[in-house]
Amino acid sequence: MKKTLGLATLLIILPLTSLAAPAGFVDPLTFKGSEAEKASVIKYIQTRVQNEMKVTGMNNASTARMMEESNLQAFKTLTSAESKDTLKKVIDNYCNRIDMCGYATLKLMYEKELKDSKKSLSW
Repeated sequence: MKKTLGLATLLIILPLTSLAAPAGFVDPLTFKGSEAEKASVIKYIQTRVQNEMKVTGMNNASTARMMEESNLQAFKTLTSAESKDTLKKVIDNYCNRIDMCGYATLKLMYEKELKDSKKSLSW
């Protein structure tokens, strides 16, 4: 009985853990600009870039700095997003559902969503 209960608990909890943004993620929508928040954004970006560099096997400072700067600029842009609802959906899709939660990716997909939401299929 205990094993069944434990297994049932795991089956409920594990999917929920994949619905949360990655550790250290700072939501641009709630960012207030404090020094502590700025430090958290920098740490998240640096950690994320380091992990991406390891996965790809790349190990050079110039690429890392370029990626970090791109993510920081994207974060700054996202803090003043004109469509908060669209950005919420993008964050949900790319952070909470799949692990593509870099700010540069979020900015790219946010801009694409804004652009494509104004289009319709035509012949």
